[in-house]
Amino acid sequence: MKKTLVIVAHPDIDNAVINKRWIEELSQYPDEFTVHQLYRHYPDGVIDVTTEQALVEAHQNLVFQFPIYWFNCPPLLKQWLDDVLTYGWAYGSAGNQLKDKKITLAVSAGIKEKDYTTDGRYQFSLQQLCLPFELTARYVKADYQPMYAFYGMDTNPEQGEALPTGNEINQSAVNYVNYLLEMH
Repeated sequence: MKKTLVIVAHPDIDNAVINKRWIEELSQYPDEFTVHQLYRHYPDGVIDVTTEQALVEAHQNLVFQFPIYWFNCPPLLKQWLDDVLTYGWAYGSAGNQLKDKKITLAVSAGIKEKDYTTDGRYQFSLQQLCLPFELTARYVKADYQPMYAFYGMDTNPEQGEALPTGNEINQSAVNYVNYLLEMH
């Protein structure tokens, strides 16, 4: 069985909490996951399309792991999608390299989950904000899976909000890996 490719797009992974902890947990399963950090591989922002396409082809499943930035993904991930998902490879009459691959998102949101509801501060769910990823997966005939999300890393202490505990962060990492293992 081929492994799952986890494409991590975090512009400041050294100072990340959730994404860094998720990577640590994933690294305990080298036979199951390949962790590919875009900002480490392409600090100049120039993506090697041939290399990236070969990496995707060598894996059974694909995960895009990133923090929500301005209600979207970090810019290098958007560039990766634009550059790598080419006509004739990902879509079009001969483009079938993502067909039937399971694709999911693993996102960290600084904002609390209650704020991502129709009655919340932002009036849209995280799932709604990430619909372009689901539509992209469907367009390339991939098998889109529900996302894995962690909410609430940015808090407002003046309103009595507390940061997630170390136990909550660790449990999130364990749950994340279990979710991906079940996706196989």
